[in-house]
Amino acid sequence: MIMKLLISPINEEEANICRLGGADIIDVKNPKEGSLGANFPWIISAVKKAAGNVPVSATIGDFNYKPGTASLAALGAAVAGAEYIKVGLYDIHTKEQALDMLVNIVRSVKDYDKNKKVVASGYSDHRRINSISPFELPAIGKKAGVDVVMMDTGIKDGRSTFDFLTEDQLTEFVARSRSLGLQTAIAGTIKFEDIPALKRIQPDIIGVRGCVCGGDRNSVIKLELVEKLKAQISMDQ
Repeated sequence: MIMKLLISPINEEEANICRLGGADIIDVKNPKEGSLGANFPWIISAVKKAAGNVPVSATIGDFNYKPGTASLAALGAAVAGAEYIKVGLYDIHTKEQALDMLVNIVRSVKDYDKNKKVVASGYSDHRRINSISPFELPAIGKKAGVDVVMMDTGIKDGRSTFDFLTEDQLTEFVARSRSLGLQTAIAGTIKFEDIPALKRIQPDIIGVRGCVCGGDRNSVIKLELVEKLKAQISMDQ
């Protein structure tokens, strides 16, 4: 299995660099609004144009329990051109809340275009942000009809998903999701030195920003780092 490389630019110039460097998915987000902060519809549309044939993903926010608001945001991202619509269950505390959120997001997206994919993201640092465990997500996501379940970090302070979860736990997350027919994505301050472990874990998608900015996610994406990461992921696969 070849893992796909998802990179998160913040504008069309960075999106073009991602495309040239070999990104498999270009992910539109707005770091000013949090880990999975939403960007503007016109930015999603501009990135879609810059991405060419590369699929575009868009985040709709780190959400608390607002199924209606989230559903509207998800539809907006879909209309703006995103093929993957990603929601963070940031301030969601129960399985019931998570299911209600995801069922309605899936309906709003799939009623518009059944081929678009919904990504439900949990957080490896869920204990420190007091949100639902990401290990609940595969079963809930399956029931709700999402396509991908994801692991990210809620607080971007330089600590990575690997600081909060072991390789065995991440392998279990991927295996459990795959057994339910769901794809998986792992993100959260992923570094070049994490790639060997990720190759063993084998998620479908690896999500990055900081490591292709030279370590500072608030800096600019660099073409040579995108190419280096893509080559490292592709090696021996």
